[in-house]
Amino acid sequence: MGKPSSWAVLVLAVVLLGLSAPCVAHRQPNFIVILADDVGWGDLGANWAETKETPCLDELAAEGTRFVDFHSAASTCSPSRASLLTGRLGARNGVTHNFAVTSVGGLPLNETTLAEVLQQAGYSTGAIGKWHLGHHGRHHPNFRGFDYFFGIPYSHDMGCTDTPGYNLPPCPPCPQRGTATRVARKDCYTEVALPLLENTTIIQQPANLSSLAMHYAQQAAGFIQRASDSGRPFFLYLALAHMHVPLEVPSPPPSASGIYGAALSEMDSLVGWIKQVADSHGKGSTLLWFTGDNGPWEQKCELAGRVGPFVGAWQRQRGGSSAKQTTWEGGHRVPALVYWPGHIPANRTSSALLSTLDIFPTLVALAGASLPPNRRFDGLDVSPVLFGWSDVGHKGLLHPNSGAAGKYGEIEALRLAQYKAFYTTGGAMACDGSTGPAEHHQPPLIFNLERDIQEQEPLDVASGEYQAVLPAISRAYAQALEDIITDNITTADYSKDPAVTPCCSTQHVACRCQVPRS
Repeated sequence: MGKPSSWAVLVLAVVLLGLSAPCVAHRQPNFIVILADDVGWGDLGANWAETKETPCLDELAAEGTRFVDFHSAASTCSPSRASLLTGRLGARNGVTHNFAVTSVGGLPLNETTLAEVLQQAGYSTGAIGKWHLGHHGRHHPNFRGFDYFFGIPYSHDMGCTDTPGYNLPPCPPCPQRGTATRVARKDCYTEVALPLLENTTIIQQPANLSSLAMHYAQQAAGFIQRASDSGRPFFLYLALAHMHVPLEVPSPPPSASGIYGAALSEMDSLVGWIKQVADSHGKGSTLLWFTGDNGPWEQKCELAGRVGPFVGAWQRQRGGSSAKQTTWEGGHRVPALVYWPGHIPANRTSSALLSTLDIFPTLVALAGASLPPNRRFDGLDVSPVLFGWSDVGHKGLLHPNSGAAGKYGEIEALRLAQYKAFYTTGGAMACDGSTGPAEHHQPPLIFNLERDIQEQEPLDVASGEYQAVLPAISRAYAQALEDIITDNITTADYSKDPAVTPCCSTQHVACRCQVPRS
């Protein structure tokens, strides 16, 4: 995903870009949303002292506000991204599980994206990195409000490459020629290479993972420069490949913390560099929001991230992972930093209960735009929290099933103040191969996160505390479900057709853009 030594060249480029940047005062702020993939709450040094690989992110925390009770809207890729870009849970926007390489549909076309709202408000809009919200027809990002797209249509493990990187189990490189060289491997995509697109054109297939991060950084800088030259405010949605497997790092890893640490360090450098680029075009003119799509993918063992203290001990005692794909804290509590010099307090830590759902309504409000009509939103305009005027976020949050247990997208876990209630529990696949079977709870399991952040011991149903909080939880749960079923909800098309698979050339093995030289 790029060589750390190359960042020195890019830092010099920042200085040169800054010298040529016009001094334009925007009435509307610029926005950069950086979404890391499969990053753990404990992968941020400012959150977890054991993490030493994130000096740039830690500096971002020191110069901005760090949110320690911040949550992704789902615990897996597509639903989390759909919710960020619509401000609505999958139960409303229809995206309840991941789209496939052969998916015909995507984020329903009658759902309005953040990019579409900002585009109408005069913004230049760009998406760089992973999309995973549908690639066929009008589901492509260029038709969802983004003027410019550079990236991959889905996760970078959903196609073979010539630089397969580190994964568990390891996957083979793309076949070079002929069917005789193909190797079938469980959990590996071996038939079609991973495509890299610029707008709607495949420019490389297979994508080169060794240079992917560098390409993303360069394209982000170019987009910011073009927007600055145009005099328009910009919205950049940068969805990184880090920290999803396969991890691509120099071999052998230069860090004592191994492969994962080296990849985390590279992501940190990339984020730090994007911050410098933004500042070079007018410090204080750009709000930068860094967060993650869900927690670590623990079945990847040492190639997975750190959940910090959010270990989901109750589940772990019964088998399985309590991170990605689950509704335990490790699955959806993610790092979050917001940086906007001169507007957002520096070196502040907030315990407000916030979510990626809040990004949509907050940025719309800051841009002076209006929310789309005829639908309800799960996110809030949390600008008072960002500005330090308040530390009050959501009273409650809903956590949809994301693969470990229960029907995809259904709401069977919720947060109310310091209490977390589970109507269904289950563990995703863990490093040891175990899973935790689905268990249904009526009355629900209730944890007090204020004193049991590890989710180890649910309240005794006979206790006064349980009896006192249960009615409020039951009311909140019933009201939330009623609010959803009476809303303008949509359903995503999850049908599949091999003919929609992105393919540069059907004449070449694995859809290669060109037959490799001997």
